[in-house]
Formats: sequence, structure tokens, C-alpha cells
Amino acid sequence: MLIKPFRSFESNTTTPPIWRRRQLLCAGASVLLLGLLPKSAYAASILGVRVWPARDYTRLTIESDQPLAYTSRLLQEPERIVVDFKGLTLDTTLKALVAKITPNDPQIRQVRVGQFTPDTVRLVLDLKDAVKPQVFTLPPISNYRHRLVFDLYPAIPPDPLLDLIAKTEAKAMVNAPHAPPGLTGPKTSAPLDPSDAFFERFAKGETPSSGTSDLLAQQKNPQDTARAPSTRAGDDKYSLSQQTPAKAHTVRLLTIAIDPGHGGEDPGAIGKKGTYEKNVVLDIARRLRTKIDALPNMRAMMTRDDDYFVPLHVRVQKARRVEADLFVSIHADAFITPKAHGSSVFALSNHGASSTTAKWIANKENTSDLIGGVNIKTQDKAVSHALLDMSTTAQINDSMRYGNYVLNEIGRINKLHKNAVEQASFAVLKAPDIPSVLVETAFISNPEEEVKLNTPAYREQMANAILRGIKRYFSANPPLAKNKML
Repeated sequence: MLIKPFRSFESNTTTPPIWRRRQLLCAGASVLLLGLLPKSAYAASILGVRVWPARDYTRLTIESDQPLAYTSRLLQEPERIVVDFKGLTLDTTLKALVAKITPNDPQIRQVRVGQFTPDTVRLVLDLKDAVKPQVFTLPPISNYRHRLVFDLYPAIPPDPLLDLIAKTEAKAMVNAPHAPPGLTGPKTSAPLDPSDAFFERFAKGETPSSGTSDLLAQQKNPQDTARAPSTRAGDDKYSLSQQTPAKAHTVRLLTIAIDPGHGGEDPGAIGKKGTYEKNVVLDIARRLRTKIDALPNMRAMMTRDDDYFVPLHVRVQKARRVEADLFVSIHADAFITPKAHGSSVFALSNHGASSTTAKWIANKENTSDLIGGVNIKTQDKAVSHALLDMSTTAQINDSMRYGNYVLNEIGRINKLHKNAVEQASFAVLKAPDIPSVLVETAFISNPEEEVKLNTPAYREQMANAILRGIKRYFSANPPLAKNKML
């Protein structure tokens, strides 16, 4: 038997030059052919699967290193969505999706996944009820690669106005047997808070007078006079739009729209110790909601009350749907340097930012839709762009005055980044008929302030400060009369 002798690497040195050239040419041609193969020839890798259940909608995200080839179908009896992925092999990451579905998910009952054919993975979403699904892809951005998104909206979406009315009726039933605090019982010797005095009169349906504003001006802390707004007509740089005082005996609840920034796929800023902005601001917003709902003549509506993403224009639409009297968006700053510190309050600007920092922060906050993920095929761009055009000078002036009161109160619990309300083109502040401000509670990119943001005490102080600013704004600027049902 003829045995071919083993040729070592060193023996290549003795190979004739013509054979060595042929070997090199063959190797080069192989590399070139591999480079010319289409990208789809390589199997995609699943990098992560995430589920964000919420009453508004449930989002399911599949992240991969390259775009996925897929087809999806909505089927009935029973309600389910079937998705086939071509050129994909079932792996542990995709299998983990099954365990991520929780019993309290409003839309998804369970997930099934398996290798349907040698080159096809089938994913089945068994639904609890009829849904209106939106399926779309998102290109790489920030820390994300390619994303395939399934947004499952209930066939009958929840109405924030109906929810608010139901909550108001429940609150009325609880408070009916009891008089509002401060209207009955023995008088105390505690100093009178002018904003509380206003709300006592508002509860009785009395027409507000200028006495509250005068008392408020007298009780201001001298160190705040530099930044606190004047309550006398003619002295206010940001003059109020003409308002008609509430009619006598008209009793209604003042509605505050609270907007915790970011959420879901959009974590917001992330501190050095791993603190997520979206979690911090949600906790502060919940504390503020609890305090507002505890007052006899106020109520709160949150644009999101859990960890899920809400597009910027939808946040504005929710506030307008409930005819909110005020809007406050809560955030935690991040900047390119960890030395930046202090709290800030922002209002809308139609004429550019008031500072470079304000412009940088506004641009960062406005990218929330890109990171959180918006289906551009269904987004009403005309409505989104029209909101800025509809924003009136009166609304911006009212927002500046409202922001000054909030800034004044926040300055009592934390250092201020600037001693004045700043302005920039924040998309979330573009409600044309609602005074709106954005509060940056602290710089999460600053190590010391990140620690502060993680303390329940500071979050409680921040919620109290925002509430005091809201109350003082109302006491100086009586709200308009509205439909009592709202």
C-alpha cells in the first residue's frame, strides 16, 4: 500500500515556487468569495429578548446582531400571533422569552417557541384578548443593535379621561362624609400658609382675591427674592395671559399631569453606580401623585405609572385629554462632565435655547423616541410638528411663571444649577394650552448627586418641593372655571 508521506510546515520551504503561488491564489479566492456572500447567508444571533407589560400596551422586543427575516400573522379563535424567523436556529436566549411572560401581563397569556423546520424558528404569542398589533423594526442606536418590536395594543384602549373621572368619583365617595381638612375643627396657632388659605377658599367655591397673593409676597424668604417671581401686576417679567377668576360656587378638582421621563426600552441617563433615571423619576412621580391625590381639591394623572415607554407626543396628548391645569415632567440630568451639579427647571422656547447646556439637555431628552422606539409608519408627524406652532406666547409666559415657583421651592432642598428658569425646545412641553415645566431633579452623572437621588429622603423632599411650587402658583394665579364633570 502506498502511503503518502507527511509534509511538515517547514517542508513548504522546499515546495517549488509555482505550487506555492497556486496555494496562495486559491486561499485568496476563498476569502474573496466569503466576503461577497450576502449578509443574510450568515445566521443571525439573538442578543436579547425583553417584555414590557402595561395596561396601555405590551411591548415585546427581540434584539439581534443583524436584521431578522420574518413573517407575522394575526390569527383568531383563539387569538394569537404567529411569527416565523427564516435562517434562524433556536438558542437559549430566545427560549428564555417563555419565562419572561408574567401572569399579570394584560395582553399575552403565554409564549411558545420551537424549531419549526431546520432553518425556521416559529414563535407563537397566545393572547388573552383581541389586540391591535404593531410590528416594526428599529435600526441600531445608542447601546442597542437591530430590534424587532411587537407593540400589542388592546382592541379598546384605556381612556385617561374616563380613568380620571372614575378616580374622582371614588375620591368624592370617600370624602363625602367628612369635611375637607382645615374647614372644620379648632383653629391652631400654626402660621398660615398662603397657598393653603387659597385652597380653603377654593374648596368653598369663593372667588379668589388678591389677598393671597399679597400675603404670599410678604412671607417670601428674603434670600429667594432674586429668583422668585413678583406677584404684583406690572412687575412680572413674564406677564400672565388674561384669566377670568373662577365663578363663585364653582367647585372642581385641579388636575396635575405628572410625566415620569423615559421608561421601558429607554432607560434615560445611567449613573456611574448603575442608577437608571427612569426608575428614580418614576418613584418621585408616584410620591408626588400620592400627595396630590391626598388633597381635597386636587388630583393627579400620570403619563406612565410603570416601567414602559410612552412616546413624547403621546405624553402631551394624555395631558390634553384630561384637560390638565398644569404639566410637570420629571427627569434627572446627565452631562458630559461629572462635575455638573444642581437642580434645574425648564420651560418651552420657540426661539432657541437659553444656554448651551439647556440646548444639549433638550436634544438629549428629545432623542427619547429614537431610543425608546416609535413606529414611524403610524406616528402622526403632522400632529407632532404642529404642537410647537400651536404653543402660544401666553402658554410660555405662564409656564415661566409656574416654573419660577417650582424653582424657588426646589432651591430650598438642593443647590440650583442656575438661579432662573431655563428655556429650550423640549418636545414634551409643547401642549399649547397647558402651562408646562420640566424638572431636572439633580445630575445623575454626578457621583454625589447620584447617591442623593438613591435616597428615599431626597425623593420625598423633591416631591414636596414640586407640590409646594404648584400650590403657590395656583394661589397667585387662580385657575379658570371648567366643566365640573372634569
